[in-house]
Amino acid sequence: MRALLIEDDRMIGPSLKRGLADAGIVVDWVEDGATGLAALDTSAYAVILLDLGLPDGCGLSVLDRLRGRSDDTPIVILTARDDIDTRIDGLDRGADDFLVKPFDVDELKARIRAAVRRSAGRSASLMDCGELTLDLATREVAYRGQRHSLSAREFALIQVLAERPGAILSRAQIEDRIYGWGEEVESNAVDVLIHYVRRKFDKDIVRNVRGVGWVIPKAG
Repeated sequence: MRALLIEDDRMIGPSLKRGLADAGIVVDWVEDGATGLAALDTSAYAVILLDLGLPDGCGLSVLDRLRGRSDDTPIVILTARDDIDTRIDGLDRGADDFLVKPFDVDELKARIRAAVRRSAGRSASLMDCGELTLDLATREVAYRGQRHSLSAREFALIQVLAERPGAILSRAQIEDRIYGWGEEVESNAVDVLIHYVRRKFDKDIVRNVRGVGWVIPKAG
């Protein structure tokens, strides 16, 4: 899962990048609203983590612009403001959740999972894709009677494919969803991840369409 963090605090930014990594959440961090909007023009994100006190204005203006252009990416507001009026205003203007600083990173992970589930129309942390089931809370995958916990990156890859069963995703599309800015990506990184996943389950869990990409088949 790839997240965009719009936050000007230079202690919080790196801390969240580290803290969310073990949940398979790759964080791209920007420090102002304008850069955040530019990032959203070029990359797709599963969730946006938005501070309200930004150097180029209130984060609510970023929220307004996103919802005004029909961008329905889940948005979790992170702010030191704890008054009820600010919470109501943010939620009414299109935020999906609101977390007051300081907060526990594990709670943020749970709120991210909940926001992404609601966006996808799911009520539970389980993703069912035919013979394949993913537990977003535990990073466990069940397939044909086998159940294993995957590494953060392995799970991110399977989740990206499972979100669009039957759709063939290219190497570039997968890399864009599971790696963040500045990460060095080996040319065979996706192949290696798929090899590890297949070794734990079966080669059919992810199928290759030669010269095109990889796919998880639709149920039935």
